[in-house]
Amino acid sequence: MWALLLALTGTQAAGTPTVIEQASKETLPRVFLLDAQRLSENKQRIRAGDKSFDQALAKLTLDAQKALKAGPFSVINKEVAPPSGDKHDYLSQAPYFWPNPQTPNGLPYIRRDGERNPEIEKISDHQSLGRLIDAVGTLALAYYFKGDEAYAARATQLLRVWFLNAETRMHPHLQFAQFIPGVNTGRGTGLIETRGLAQVVDAIGLLAGAKAWTEADERGTQAWFARFLQWMRESENGRSEAAAKNNHGTFYDVQIASFAFFTGQRELAAQVLQASRQKRIATQIEPDGRQPLELQRTNSWGYSVMNLQGLMALAALGQNVGLDLWNYRTADGRSLRQAMEYLAPFALGEQKWPYQQISKWSPQSLFLLLRQAAAKYQDPKFRALISKLPEVDPADRSNLYYPKPVVKETRQ
Repeated sequence: MWALLLALTGTQAAGTPTVIEQASKETLPRVFLLDAQRLSENKQRIRAGDKSFDQALAKLTLDAQKALKAGPFSVINKEVAPPSGDKHDYLSQAPYFWPNPQTPNGLPYIRRDGERNPEIEKISDHQSLGRLIDAVGTLALAYYFKGDEAYAARATQLLRVWFLNAETRMHPHLQFAQFIPGVNTGRGTGLIETRGLAQVVDAIGLLAGAKAWTEADERGTQAWFARFLQWMRESENGRSEAAAKNNHGTFYDVQIASFAFFTGQRELAAQVLQASRQKRIATQIEPDGRQPLELQRTNSWGYSVMNLQGLMALAALGQNVGLDLWNYRTADGRSLRQAMEYLAPFALGEQKWPYQQISKWSPQSLFLLLRQAAAKYQDPKFRALISKLPEVDPADRSNLYYPKPVVKETRQ
């Protein structure tokens, strides 16, 4: 249990409330991907003088100071207008499509998987959204742990500009996301670009109680996400992404479930998460842990880790409705854990990756996922696996919301 892993070390004076007891008396943050109980307990540990978080908090503070100067970001700042002519509509170009060398005008563009066309940088919406997600997440987390209203005020400003202010807000749809020149004006795969909005939903939960974040702000963002959720479920592009069988389908479900929780549609979230057992885990993972649709890509390692990250996000979301996807396993062995165990030897350098990976090899991208799962799999085999990972940098932000793996010797 996470709570047991988080108890303070040392002797507790008789009658003194434990950190867990103190956290239980506080209102837990309304987050869905992050573990609300753990966040609350860590906050209490910090208040009680636990120094083990000092370096992580110091780095978070530095990041938050930089985020105070970031933005504001808006879709209306792009130089290229979408086909609608309305700059409030999000616009992006498909990253893996290039001019056709066989035609005079380069149209229609052709696919070169894994090779990003630098032309996409001419349209700023995708970059702006990524920077918004990073800045708001940093500021909200810093506010939650440090209580500095300046962080909440800046996060609120950034959120209002992107979602609420009539002059600058994004319309809640992705009709023109990842268009392919000469082929279409947008496509369902563009929904992958908003997967980080699930983190924004959690960031909003961390802002609760801040002076700057008002009830009107909360209602306004919930209304925006409700309209976006409706578009995702009813539009042609949204339905196309829902049918995707690879990482695109996984992150579609992550967004649907997260936004449904945020807008009070708990039953919808539960339905999507329950269906993900067969629709995502059983379909995408082989009995030996391979993810075939990701292995077909030219960056097969990166996409295998990315899809696993999405599946683990579904598992984290499932906890909100008492659904255990961490331990879900089909009769022939398909499971999240099997996918992790398949990838681990390659990340640790024990085996050579046999599939194509044209981008930089990043074994460390799996380490955080393994640590995140450490509290879920406490048997000797998984503890032995975790013991092979390098130590976590004390300044790493993950120390604030993921448990440090506990590796114990098994007596013979």
